[in-house]
Amino acid sequence: MDIKNKKCVIRCAEAGVFYGTVVEKENTPSGVECTIKDCRRIWYWEGAASLSQLALEGVSKPKECKFSVTVPEMVVMGVIEIIPASEQAVKSIESVPVWRV
Repeated sequence: MDIKNKKCVIRCAEAGVFYGTVVEKENTPSGVECTIKDCRRIWYWEGAASLSQLALEGVSKPKECKFSVTVPEMVVMGVIEIIPASEQAVKSIESVPVWRV
């Protein structure tokens, strides 16, 4: 599966869940690393039962979700799952307000 330049939901072993455009995926001795642009941390979501549903359908309760500010580019390590986001999910995820405290 070619995921380069695709918007994806990315789950990491210890860092949590992220959403963004995959710039590069690399297998390293310490595990899989992924460079992501226009990235948001998905800290908490409502209205999707799993990350699979989130990546396919988005969320039905965007005001209840806690998604971070958008980071221009970052590298995440320990990637264990990359799910390409559908057009429907992209619209939904990108419509979730920024969560701030």
